[in-house]
Amino acid sequence: MTWFRAITTVARVAGRRVPFQGRPYVSRAAVFPLQNREFHATVYKPKAQAAPVPRPVPLSRLSDSFLDGTSSVYLEELQRAWEADPESVDESWDNFFRNFVGQAATSPGISGQTIQESMKLLLLVRAYQVNGHMKAKLDPLGLEERQIPEDLNPELYGFTEADLDREFFLGVWRMSGFLSENRPVQKLRSILARLEQAYCGSIGYEYMHIADRKKCNWLRERIETPIQTEYNRERRKVMLDRLIWSTQFENFLATKWTTAKRFGLEGCETLIPGMKEMFDRSADLGVENIVIGMPHRGRLNVLGNVVRKPLRQIFSEFSGGTKPSDEVGLYTGTGDVKYHLGTSYDRPTRGGKRIHLSLVANPSHLEAVDPVVIGKTRAKQYYSNDEDRTKNMAVLLHGDGSFAGQGVVYETLHLSALPNYTTGGTIHIVVNNQVAFTTDPRSGRSSQYCTDVAKALDAPIFHVNGDDLEAVVHVCEMAAEWRQTFHSDVVVDIVCYRRFGHNEIDEPSFTQPKMYQVIRNHPSTLEIYKSNILKSGQLSQEEIDAIQKKVNTILNEEFEASKDYVPQRRDWLSAYWTGFKSPEQLSRIQNTGVKPEILKNVGKAITTLPENFKPHKAVKRIYDQRAQMIETGEGIDWALGEALAFATLLVEGNHVRLSGQDVERGTFSHRHSVLHDQATGEQYCPLDHIVINQNEEMFTVSNSSLSEFGVLGFELGYSMENPNSLVLWEAQFGDFANGAQVIFDQFLSSGESKWLRQTGLVV
Repeated sequence: MTWFRAITTVARVAGRRVPFQGRPYVSRAAVFPLQNREFHATVYKPKAQAAPVPRPVPLSRLSDSFLDGTSSVYLEELQRAWEADPESVDESWDNFFRNFVGQAATSPGISGQTIQESMKLLLLVRAYQVNGHMKAKLDPLGLEERQIPEDLNPELYGFTEADLDREFFLGVWRMSGFLSENRPVQKLRSILARLEQAYCGSIGYEYMHIADRKKCNWLRERIETPIQTEYNRERRKVMLDRLIWSTQFENFLATKWTTAKRFGLEGCETLIPGMKEMFDRSADLGVENIVIGMPHRGRLNVLGNVVRKPLRQIFSEFSGGTKPSDEVGLYTGTGDVKYHLGTSYDRPTRGGKRIHLSLVANPSHLEAVDPVVIGKTRAKQYYSNDEDRTKNMAVLLHGDGSFAGQGVVYETLHLSALPNYTTGGTIHIVVNNQVAFTTDPRSGRSSQYCTDVAKALDAPIFHVNGDDLEAVVHVCEMAAEWRQTFHSDVVVDIVCYRRFGHNEIDEPSFTQPKMYQVIRNHPSTLEIYKSNILKSGQLSQEEIDAIQKKVNTILNEEFEASKDYVPQRRDWLSAYWTGFKSPEQLSRIQNTGVKPEILKNVGKAITTLPENFKPHKAVKRIYDQRAQMIETGEGIDWALGEALAFATLLVEGNHVRLSGQDVERGTFSHRHSVLHDQATGEQYCPLDHIVINQNEEMFTVSNSSLSEFGVLGFELGYSMENPNSLVLWEAQFGDFANGAQVIFDQFLSSGESKWLRQTGLVV
């Protein structure tokens, strides 16, 4: 016990020690205020409170894990128990004590280190992992006034100036990053400096809410690296080129159409190179198709620079464009504003691959497109046999106000892990203007961050300063890697600003005078990055000028070509819908009947149950009655007629999907499409056994979450992908459809006219 020095409380030790003086990595001592939830509003300063005194932990808790230990009394008891019998404590503690004793014997530099100091250092590291994002430099405008949590202050743990150059043992079993066993001994000075770089720079990581150790270790390995990530000259040149395209595109539009609404991306130009790098990395990891949903801000830039919609077409739409009139039945539609339109395109990647991008058209209703994108992605996965969900991916862009405020965001997030709705993870990118139209964050949400809703999914959240191009690229690549590794959602929160108002003719100083006084004098991201890259010596001014000249030349050439641009016939309708009649043409009414012998055959299949299956006696009686109906052809009710219709479609090779609240049984106990064995709980769906070796998803009937807006949007997106299917959404009661009114009004009733998008959805 000579090497163990118990200290009763953290607060008492901190009070006795000499504080640090003038160190850059020492945080301001302050209690973390729960009320302060915005970047640039009034700061609330509650009275400081003393650190809680750890309670002694009884020996009955010796089986607790290493990371649960916080009490010095607990540590003493653990050490005594371990010395008496190493197997009496948890394996993680056994490993810790063995390693510590071994290191103390072989490393003279840590011979004076105590178990208690080790624990306090580990708690300090953990504090950075949990709360380091609160000290990160996220706001490019420098207006954030967030109090830094006191647990990031080394004084709290009893460390002084004299400890900076001492070596400390850090190795811990089953942990990665700073707590990994491959670098167990480090000086306190280097530990603190690297913690600051990793967690308090331009990126703020939130991931410690994730319960899965494997996922946390995966992130720590990429965050807590020995040195910071550095990009070589070629990568930086590519990033600069993409940033110039993003910036010059907006400048060009502003010059040519000075009074037009375009909802430009100024203030978040790094979104474009970030998305491009994300898609390049995704393609390297096997993604072949990406479906994108986004609001109006930056949409034209994404269309032109990411999805590669022809620039001449975008410029033509600004000038009014021309409509061809020499083709019969051409889909011209009523049209919509240019920042609501979508497109699709195959684009090459930096790694030499090709990837198909689809940007889904959407209305002004923010976030309404979210479930539509997810549904379309799920349909792509079905039709391409993407069972692992690694070839087709959804990417959703959000605003900070709408991500926190619109309920359909949570409805969509909540679908992410449901078996019949999952897409294997969605990447969410928040363009965080730090203001929603005119509403400050303090009036727009109750949470610390606009992204806090995503914590319900155990999704990692990467907050990043939008002025730091390389940091944005880094987290976008990491998000792609996370999605392909763990097949779950991930959030990138780009903290930026809006250089102009809600649109280019709006006056933002009416409501945010202080913010826009700073914005008027703030350099663009391109100016900042050009300055940094020139200082590094990796690129010359001549090389930068050459890139800018090339971009401007292409923009002007495309502008001239736009004057004679003629839209191509149905140039972005899905090829799967070729041959379907337009509203201007008469559709031929087809005979949908089938021969009686086919009905009898499929009728027998849907009323026959496995020999050893034991359904509820009332359900068994219903199925016996149905078999009798098939045999006699008399008394066929709605439920059997529906099942026969589904079955005959399946025989013809058509995909059938029915979803909604309680549709498997049917709200009124009429359908019973999924039966439950009363003895084993096993489920059986007769419509899954119509043809030999039937794909289990060919017929899908699924109870949905208790959502109308999100689920109907999902099924709408699903139905848009292919006409050779029957996709149905059933409202539990008729008026429950009111909960999805935005989908009915903005997509179902008008989408084909506005955006030339066809759907075969049945409701």
